[in-house]
Amino acid sequence: MRKLLTGLQPSGALHIGNYFGALKPFADMYGEYESYLMVADYHALTTLKNPEELRKNILDIVRDYVAAGIDPKKLVIFQQSQVPEHTELTWVLNTLVTMSFLELAHAYKDKEARGLETNVGLFDYPILMASDILLYDTDIVPVGQDQRQHLEYTRDIAGKFNNAYGETFKLPTAQILENVAIVPGTDGKKMSKSYRNTIPLFGTKAELVKSIMSIVTDSKGDQPENVYEIHKLFRSESDLAPLYDANKGGYKALKDALIADIEAIVGPMREKRASISDEEVRRILKEGSEKARETASVKMKEVREKIGVSLQ
Repeated sequence: MRKLLTGLQPSGALHIGNYFGALKPFADMYGEYESYLMVADYHALTTLKNPEELRKNILDIVRDYVAAGIDPKKLVIFQQSQVPEHTELTWVLNTLVTMSFLELAHAYKDKEARGLETNVGLFDYPILMASDILLYDTDIVPVGQDQRQHLEYTRDIAGKFNNAYGETFKLPTAQILENVAIVPGTDGKKMSKSYRNTIPLFGTKAELVKSIMSIVTDSKGDQPENVYEIHKLFRSESDLAPLYDANKGGYKALKDALIADIEAIVGPMREKRASISDEEVRRILKEGSEKARETASVKMKEVREKIGVSLQ
């Protein structure tokens, strides 16, 4: 059976961009594969420096996974930091990759251009991501459009290792749903926590209303494009056409309709999420991380033999 892997950072509350860009596509397809879903807590350290907040986020993101319809009995949900082979492989791959190769990464250059702290972890992010994927002989990785380059990096890095040491790693393929690959935020830019333009996935009804009402609209047009681009994630464009025709210039009515449509989908998930205890989350992560490490350790043993550090 082919393998599927994805992961999200517990760096803050999930937003609808995370849901449509990665989580929902994963939920729709994971049953067809041997699937792995990672809590990317080491990746989160590049931006989050509050240990108590990180602990809470790790528990919360697993609740998010399960509330979104993912059954932990049908796949492996694991915590990145509990599988040390991820960081071990990262060091090995670091020795094959040049600085100039990493300097071309769009995500790194974007953060640097915006004046954000560009720590070494952020610079090396693509290598850790490659390790996350390659350890499991992953075939398919569902990601947003903004991660396409990182998947290409993963394929390049796997190729470098295979050329140097012999066929070892499978080259993964990105699964990108073009209509949801880039989810717009409240300001029309890509939805991102770093841009502070997100719509929370499991926030309160009041938080949802506040974020929707903050969506930037163009008073010159009949149709608020930013509202519409988000709305079509929840209803078909043919279904939305009469609503938007009937409310030309009625931006509040359209925002109210968007709130109702989001709540219809997210409300039941929010209730399910509230019923999941910390104890249940810890059990899911413990069992999943043990299974993930069993797989990762086999691949890492092969890597050690290939590079010459194993003396057995």
